Amino acid sequence: MNLKVLLPFLFLFAFFDVSAYERRNLLQNEISQEKLRLLLSVDRQWVPYPNYADRKAWDRMTSTFKDELVRQGETQLNFDWKVVKATDYLAYERNGSRDIMQSPFGENGKALSDLVLAELAEGKGRFLDQIINGVFYHCEMTSWVLSAHLPAFQASGRSLPDFKEHVIDLTAGDMGSLMAWIYYFFHSEFDKVDPVISERLITTIRERILKPYMERNDFWWQAMGEYKPGDMVNNWNPWCNFNVLSTFLLIEDDLDKLTEGVYKTMISTDEFINYNHEDGACEEGPSYWGHAAGKLYDFLKILSDATGGEVSIFDQPIIKNMGEYIARSYVGDGWVVNFADASAKGGGDAPLIYRYGEAVQSEIMMQYAAYLNQGKKYSVNSGRDLFRSLESMMYFELFTQTKPLLPQVQHSWYPQTEFCYIRTKSGFFLATKGGYNSESHNHNDVGTFSLYYNNLPFFIDAGVGTYTKQTFSKERYTIWTMQSDYHNLPQINGSSQAYGKQFKAQNMTFAAKKNSVSLDISKAYPAEAHVEKWVRSYELNEKNGLSIEDEFSLSSTKSPNVLNFLVWTRPELKEQGKVELIVQDEHLLFKFDPNQFDIRIVSIPQDDPRLSSVWGDTVYRISLIAKEKLKTGRYHFQIEKIKSKS
Repeated sequence: MNLKVLLPFLFLFAFFDVSAYERRNLLQNEISQEKLRLLLSVDRQWVPYPNYADRKAWDRMTSTFKDELVRQGETQLNFDWKVVKATDYLAYERNGSRDIMQSPFGENGKALSDLVLAELAEGKGRFLDQIINGVFYHCEMTSWVLSAHLPAFQASGRSLPDFKEHVIDLTAGDMGSLMAWIYYFFHSEFDKVDPVISERLITTIRERILKPYMERNDFWWQAMGEYKPGDMVNNWNPWCNFNVLSTFLLIEDDLDKLTEGVYKTMISTDEFINYNHEDGACEEGPSYWGHAAGKLYDFLKILSDATGGEVSIFDQPIIKNMGEYIARSYVGDGWVVNFADASAKGGGDAPLIYRYGEAVQSEIMMQYAAYLNQGKKYSVNSGRDLFRSLESMMYFELFTQTKPLLPQVQHSWYPQTEFCYIRTKSGFFLATKGGYNSESHNHNDVGTFSLYYNNLPFFIDAGVGTYTKQTFSKERYTIWTMQSDYHNLPQINGSSQAYGKQFKAQNMTFAAKKNSVSLDISKAYPAEAHVEKWVRSYELNEKNGLSIEDEFSLSSTKSPNVLNFLVWTRPELKEQGKVELIVQDEHLLFKFDPNQFDIRIVSIPQDDPRLSSVWGDTVYRISLIAKEKLKTGRYHFQIEKIKSKS
């Protein structure tokens, strides 16, 4: 492995933070490899879905969705399979573009999954020829790995697939799992056309997925090999391990190899659970929950199915906490708390959230899932994730019997991850974070906050723009969205927050009775800030809104402190020390001491579609520039609802 190539990719993912680690090993403690062998079988009798030939069972299972699935498949009957050219792969290293390769690859995967679902629903053989075309096309590809991921995994360090080396990333795993399901359902039908179809398919899956997984421990997401307890383990781990587990369960006919492979995925996935805090928060944010905790659920569910329910850890508190995080992070009207690279809009995959909630017996999750789905069509097509599509069909009737309800939670306090959400009856929702500046999908944002009123964002976290080569490289923190100056934080003595595990919050506390949060953010800044203490306190009052107080001590002064606040809509300076913010029909007043600060308001154009689709054309930064350079001091800010003049 070329370490110089690997390092920029791991820049975001492979950091050491022992404080995040607890060696639970829940899966390994649940069962030994020897006992697991007694539960597994190679006859696939555990699969809960009908065989392809059982048309009555499929008619029952797809009764509500059959017409829709068939229509989607019909749009792909004449699909022109897209060639992913060599130059499409090379574009990543030449100009940083990921989409040139990912777009046609994604279209092909969607077409194949649409065809598979249509054939399972209809069962007349109409879609089989195109499925065979899709299978052969994908088997002919040199690799299923994305161009953006290949440099980190291949010995060549290049973005062009090397035919001499098979590696596993997220999409290679996805395709391996999808192809394994295709083999499971249709291999008998393929054999009627030509046995070589099934032979080519299963041989390719073994070469691309099973063989490299068992032969290698150096894929960073496996958390094996040179992995040290406490190293970063993020959503890649359960996502890839779920795909590998599915593939083993569906195509491996040697019981010893099956047992060895399944148990290895359990050892690896244990490290993801170990890395996560007992409080269950997803430090990557709600956008990543579906492929972090959500993929962990998928892994645990299919493992439970394959062992007749004997290997199950759904009763463990951390598993329930990891699930409920997604419901507690929802603000309302499509808005979510979005620290790190997560988007401010979303809410999650309702059918997935329901299934997870059912497994851990969480009324909050099940009712929240039903709430998300109100007024929407229940969707069962999860693209190339065929497992989720099939599971959504299986759980449809239970889902529709659930009462929709937004979680009625006043406080959500995550003491280990250091997130705190507070909701008031008067309509305010405050989200604060501590943590450290080396989290997965990290932004330099220790101590920041977001504030919503009546489900509308006022003080915001912009999120992240379209992923490019720069996003996951040493240039990451040259991007404005990653910098503390574009979060709701101070620039101290001319210094912004720094990146690294040592730059962190201290002494974060939460007082439920006062709706208050306090933390010292001084250690999030580099030495040149000369900051000895910077205690930021938030207190949310039902009537008076949000009070923010900064108490600080510096060892020396060289530049005025600057207090930055990122807001959605154009601020209006009504009078000295008072800024009005208007979002739709809601008005808030932001108050500061004009004797302490000069104010500067800057517009930030949003020309990246990933950001503009959420915020529109522009967001704004309010910068309060201290008039005096003080070694010690206290700043106070108030954000309150503007009282009606009527």
